[in-house]
Amino acid sequence: MNRTLSLALAALTVAATAIPGVSMAATPDTVRWGPCPEDVAAPRLQCSTLDVPLDYRDPDGRQIEIAISRLASENPAKRRGVLLTNPGGPGGTGLDFPAVLAGAKLPQEVLDSYDVIGFDPRGIGRSEPVTCDLTQEQQERGNFAPYAHTAADVVREVGHARTVAEQCATSRTAWMLPHTTTANTARDMDRIRAALGESKASYLGHSYGSYLGAVYATMFPGRGDRIVLDSNLGSGGYDATAMRRLARGLEDRFPDFAAFAAARPEYGLGTTPEQVTAKFFELADRLEKKPVQGIDGTAFRGATFQFLYSDATMPLLAEIWRSVDTDKPLPPLGPPATDPNGLMSGRFYVVCGDSRWPGTVGEYQRNVAIDRVRYPMLGGSTASMNPCAFWPSERVEPPVRIGDRGPSNVLLAQNERDPATPLAGAQELRRAFGKRATMVTADQGGHGVYPFGPNTCANDAVTTFLTTGERPSGDLACAAKPSE
Repeated sequence: MNRTLSLALAALTVAATAIPGVSMAATPDTVRWGPCPEDVAAPRLQCSTLDVPLDYRDPDGRQIEIAISRLASENPAKRRGVLLTNPGGPGGTGLDFPAVLAGAKLPQEVLDSYDVIGFDPRGIGRSEPVTCDLTQEQQERGNFAPYAHTAADVVREVGHARTVAEQCATSRTAWMLPHTTTANTARDMDRIRAALGESKASYLGHSYGSYLGAVYATMFPGRGDRIVLDSNLGSGGYDATAMRRLARGLEDRFPDFAAFAAARPEYGLGTTPEQVTAKFFELADRLEKKPVQGIDGTAFRGATFQFLYSDATMPLLAEIWRSVDTDKPLPPLGPPATDPNGLMSGRFYVVCGDSRWPGTVGEYQRNVAIDRVRYPMLGGSTASMNPCAFWPSERVEPPVRIGDRGPSNVLLAQNERDPATPLAGAQELRRAFGKRATMVTADQGGHGVYPFGPNTCANDAVTTFLTTGERPSGDLACAAKPSE
């Protein structure tokens, strides 16, 4: 597989009874802020660390260090508290995310209202990072299994999946395995809140961060202030269902690209959406049989998925298609993932540790047979064998069940055509929250609504909630932004 492309794709991602939370009582600010590490330094961003229990069942036992950051409000008269943030993953760092949000034009009234807090979740980045000791080849495989056209193709993936799971379970950080979960990260968040001297914390989380926020709101219903969940996973988090939903997400999103490419005949991919769609299957089939410039069918499907996260990358995707179609040099793809081993290892620890995945080959074969028909672009890959199938059976606690107990203080923001967290998952989460939540949907494609997307109706609804506490009176459907 083309190494630059494969490493760029390495990080692909993507009921009433709560588990009791464990937290310190709120205390005066005990965090000492200082400069951030060079690679995350940004104007006004400060960093620090906080010790938290490895195992919250033994709060005075072994501690691990969590890296945190702050973009402080510069308007004390308008400051109302802290806004914890998470950019998604799992596996991605969040230390620089407050600066990323500010750079993405997070409204000034929000920056005035909060100290915006970032952190690397446990097991990630500078917060006691975990590893599966992945080889270069394993990293280049990414998170998508090769497309399974037959039951035998699923069987062929067993060796890779089992090996990765065994490496995670025997690595030098395997002692973190039972404790690197979303529930424990939510407990860490509440420790951060308490250390900052706040009785409550607001929250803005994207993608996997939507599930982290949902778990926090469930475990600590009285300590959440204004909770915004953006680009939402379903109520089960990043489980086997969410993995399979990636195929549905690509089918939801692809018509936007088909229309884009069809309107630009210079790419040579077809002059109608139907022709562009046919070109996808033609190229995927051809590259599976004979890779071009190191790009095989798996990398092609993965690139198509990833570069539909944003309208801004559609031209690059069209150029990639044209390059492999004509065997011409690939366009510049940008830098690869800085730590694909850490990204993928952290993802496996959380995704496989949070919930139980199907454990028999036959179940994956049945899922592939279904999804290959329902969602032919990606279903034979996302439903196939996964290292989570061979994860150690020990679980410290069951998954958190998202329910409707707690204050009505949750706002879901969701694009209608999101490839990574499709609308179906957001609707499921909305139902699980019941009276606690309101949802704003935007008639646009891509992964991420606020503040990254152009839909002012959706963005304004989130800003209003964060700054005034007022949500739409009911679920709100925002029309598409008019074309320029």
